[in-house]
Amino acid sequence: MSQEREAAEFLSKTWYANTRVPSIPQPCRPKDRAEGYRVAAELSGVRAAPVAGWKIAATSEAGQRHINVEGPLIGRIYADRLLPPGAIVPFVDNVMKVAEGEFAFRLARDMPPREAEYTRDEVMAATASLHLSLEVPDSRYEDFTKVGAAQLIADTACACWLVLGPPVEAEWRGVSLADHRLSGWVNGKKVNDGSGKAALGDPWTALTWAVNEASRYCGGLSAGDFVTTGTCIVPLAVAAGDEIGIDYGDFGSISARIAG
Repeated sequence: MSQEREAAEFLSKTWYANTRVPSIPQPCRPKDRAEGYRVAAELSGVRAAPVAGWKIAATSEAGQRHINVEGPLIGRIYADRLLPPGAIVPFVDNVMKVAEGEFAFRLARDMPPREAEYTRDEVMAATASLHLSLEVPDSRYEDFTKVGAAQLIADTACACWLVLGPPVEAEWRGVSLADHRLSGWVNGKKVNDGSGKAALGDPWTALTWAVNEASRYCGGLSAGDFVTTGTCIVPLAVAAGDEIGIDYGDFGSISARIAG
């Protein structure tokens, strides 16, 4: 058994048992970004649920501080972790205890690996729809701030639950998503607000980064995949029983309830 497979099976057990570990055991622990992505790919192979889409973690300074990394990471979101708007989000032993508001895009065509980087224009042309999303991330590590980027990547970049809305019906292609404002609410009270600038300066920039990161390390992206582009607000501190929502202004809003 390869070291990557061993690490993936170790992490998979924590997913299914909903337990937390200090770190991946040293003999199979990924040492760098490339090894982390190889473990994540193996994890995809041992999990029963198919991959529905992708997320970017740590596109904002607040997100980077939260998980103690210096730059963004991508991870897979599994179909059994997708929830509809208004859903009750499982929260048993969640160690991150936050919710995030993010722009998500669905791809209209494959973006396979290639040597030349994809341009922003190519990525925009390959995008089918814009969606609102509300992420409740989590980590399989007891202290996710101490394990480093490679192990976070291996654990699919803190992916856990994602509330994904339908395609946005309002005009969005001609709108500056970087300047678009949104706000986060907890139990009817506005807590944090922000804009698309938090996602690497522009959600389109973040999406282009993700396409190229996947091209480099993950075998590319496929038509029908969605990509969430990172929180546009300071993550909302949430607790069991909270009613949470993200207001995207003219694009609408999305909400959920944290299980209590």
